[in-house]
Amino acid sequence: MKRKVNIIFLIAIGAVVLTAGLAAAADWKPNKPIRIIVPWGAGGSTDQAIRSVAGDLEAALGQKIVVVNQPGGGGAIGTKSVLDAPCDGYTWASGAVKDLGTYIITGTLNTKVQDWHIYLNSANATLVSVNPTAPVKDFKEFLDLMKSDPKKVSVAIAGIPSAGHTAIEGIKRAGGGDYKPVSYDGGNPAVIATVAGETMATPQLLSEQIEMIRAKKLRPLAALTPEDLVVEGYGTIPSARKWLPKVAADPIYFGMWIPKCAPKEVVETMNKVWKEKIANSKALKDFAALRGQIVAPYYGEEAFQKAWPSIVNAAWGLQDGGKAKVSPDTVGMPKP
Repeated sequence: MKRKVNIIFLIAIGAVVLTAGLAAAADWKPNKPIRIIVPWGAGGSTDQAIRSVAGDLEAALGQKIVVVNQPGGGGAIGTKSVLDAPCDGYTWASGAVKDLGTYIITGTLNTKVQDWHIYLNSANATLVSVNPTAPVKDFKEFLDLMKSDPKKVSVAIAGIPSAGHTAIEGIKRAGGGDYKPVSYDGGNPAVIATVAGETMATPQLLSEQIEMIRAKKLRPLAALTPEDLVVEGYGTIPSARKWLPKVAADPIYFGMWIPKCAPKEVVETMNKVWKEKIANSKALKDFAALRGQIVAPYYGEEAFQKAWPSIVNAAWGLQDGGKAKVSPDTVGMPKP
């Protein structure tokens, strides 16, 4: 009996030590500001989404969050700067997770989504809008012009592989025809270019277009959503599937990511922050309502599962459009 009691006592002590160790591991207290690199210009969807939760992160961690815009290379330059930084948890990357998952496909950066801890905060839709003076009255005429005179279809995108590029390539694959791409360093400049008449159309994200749509400086033709899209302050935008039943209509997930080499206590603390703080963030909910987005506070495996279909579709869109340097099926992305 005495031996049994000693064994039970040792097990109990071990459990206490293990519990204390786990609690300590999850209790990360950063002692300097944390940088979040936005690999696009100021004012775009990534920039807006990150800044919407910066205050909540500061409150939870007790440290300043510094958002740094570092555009270029379709998001690859800013993301690479995170990989080049010390892997101590003080430098994060951000953006649309489908971009993170397709850098390896475009050959711009040798990294996969599986190399990162993923923290999503919002989901966005893409839609095709035109300058109000554009010579097309609806999405059908836009598709017809892509076939009859593609040089007239100038399309502003935020580089390759931005959400806008993925969207217009998906439309091209589903409907045929072609277009003239005009690339900008970020979604906001792409939208402004269409408003100014530099391009005829933009297929960028709703959050980047919504103010111009409400102000009637852009005319939306179709949304890449499974159903018609209702935009507060404007009305209903028809789904592109009314004309292209098989066009990809995946939500575009945005968030932040930490390299998997980061210390365990950083990851455990951020998992807790995402679950307890970001999931209940009023600032995030207000941002989503204002910008026409969906609150999506996922992390870990759940975040990966949510994002993976859009990554695979984007990868194969690049492959089918002749923009891929690495075939998706060689890096674990079977064709959907």
